[in-house]
This record gives sequence, structure tokens and C-alpha cells, in this order.
Amino acid sequence: MMPAPRHAEYARKTRETDITLQLTLDGHGKTELNTGVGFFDHMLDAMCRFGQMDLKLTCRGDLEVDAHHTVEDCGICLAKALKEALGDRAGIRRCASAFMPMDEALAFAALDISGRPYLAYSADFRAPMCGAMDTQL
Repeated sequence: MMPAPRHAEYARKTRETDITLQLTLDGHGKTELNTGVGFFDHMLDAMCRFGQMDLKLTCRGDLEVDAHHTVEDCGICLAKALKEALGDRAGIRRCASAFMPMDEALAFAALDISGRPYLAYSADFRAPMCGAMDTQL
């Protein structure tokens, strides 16, 4: 018998954004993304493609101001959906790490899904923007 897919749906509406998403952890890397920020959609697609997760995400945000609220609120929604989809976390390891070689970069990620919030981020950017997305986001 196949285990039930780890899936979650989440929605969030604020003055700045209106977001809906569906996440399936045990997917095929398929995405339907519409955040209004092309490079952000590209990065979400890459994450899902390499992580074999399915993600449907729509965000209407205050892009006339900038992409900050869109990126921030999508991250909040994605984190909440990930937490829900993981459920009781039975059968998975608490932490992992990986290196990802790309065309002109080498990325490293170490994850600990113990529930303690923490982020360490270190990157140097040569340009202030990547497409229409501020590299500081």
C-alpha cells in the first residue's frame, strides 16, 4: 500500500499580497507559478524541479512598490505549507545538506527541520538586480 502523499494547501491575504498555493512534497517537479516576479518564479521552479516537489503558487502583490512583500509573503506561505505537509515527520531525517553545482555558481544548503527558526545567509552579488528582482530579496 502506497503512503498518502505529503500535501498541503495554504492561502494568505494581506493589504500587500493575495497568495494561494498547493504543495506536494512527493511530486514530480511540476510547477504552475505566477508571482509576477520572473526570476523568483524561476528559482522556485528550480527548487521544485531538483527537489521533486509539485508547487502551484499564485501571488498578486504590490509590485508597483517593489517585490519585497511578494517574496516575503510567498516565503511565509511556503514555510507554513511545508510544515503542514511534513506532518509528524515520521520516517524522515531531521537534517541534511547538499552542494549544487550550477553554470557559474556553487550553492550549498544545510537544512534542519527540527522546528527551531534560524537562517544564515551569505552571498555576494555583483549587480543590485537579477532581472526585475532585487538581489537583496
